[in-house]
Amino acid sequence: MKFDRIPIGKFSLMTHLTQKALRLYDQKGLLVPEAKDAFTGYRCYTYSQIERGVKIRLLSWMGFGLDEISSLLDAEDNRDGQVIDEMMQKRYTETQLEIRRLQKVQNLLLNQTDKLELISMSVSEPTTKDIPKIRVLSIRETGSYEETIGVLIGQLFEFVESSTSTSSKIKLTGPAMFLCHDEEYRENDADIEVCLPISGSVDLNVPSINLTTLPDIKAVSVIHKGPYQEVDVAYTRIFEYMAENGLEQVGPSRALYLNDPNNVQEEELLTEVQVPVK
Repeated sequence: MKFDRIPIGKFSLMTHLTQKALRLYDQKGLLVPEAKDAFTGYRCYTYSQIERGVKIRLLSWMGFGLDEISSLLDAEDNRDGQVIDEMMQKRYTETQLEIRRLQKVQNLLLNQTDKLELISMSVSEPTTKDIPKIRVLSIRETGSYEETIGVLIGQLFEFVESSTSTSSKIKLTGPAMFLCHDEEYRENDADIEVCLPISGSVDLNVPSINLTTLPDIKAVSVIHKGPYQEVDVAYTRIFEYMAENGLEQVGPSRALYLNDPNNVQEEELLTEVQVPVK
């Protein structure tokens, strides 16, 4: 065997990648052995592939998926620094969210009782109420909840602020809200609509923004107190209440953001979740 041909076992030791992982990377085309032994027919790695193997291990440890790692390595080969910067920034944002989640878990573990009382304290008791029609400015796009909702709400507020210096006379009549049109949880391609309740005249000059009226609904409502990424417990409580009372969802759920995340701590954020029912 030539000196520059490295069998999978030795290459595994050199890169600290398991043989199972190396076989998977081979199947995915991420790290394919470059050499083949003429006598045994075994496919071997070369010393020039060690650096790529180490990079894959590091990027995997950083939390990147295989498709993302492939895109990063391709971008490096193509000297596309913009793609690398964008993907690193996205992973940084995801990491910050995960750090906050783990800090919350740590606090719960340190202060939890055997009856899980602290978890239930973050959600109010469900109530059923009638909600009238609401005139709103709306933007609807696909994306991730963590990134897209805040961006779209910011765009609506920018439009309202810019309209105050024109002939439009827009007045906010309620908190920003998010409408979920999906029937299942989607990580990166969720159907997201955000709305701002308004009154007054509107001069629409932005194609992505619409003026519409949300229908009147009967809804089960709860108030959640705490970080936005933990609001799923509010939906769980609502669906439990609906099952107990024979109610059925009949439209997109709504999440109303009752206070400003720029002015209060995460633990003090208030979100009202409404699910239309019949």
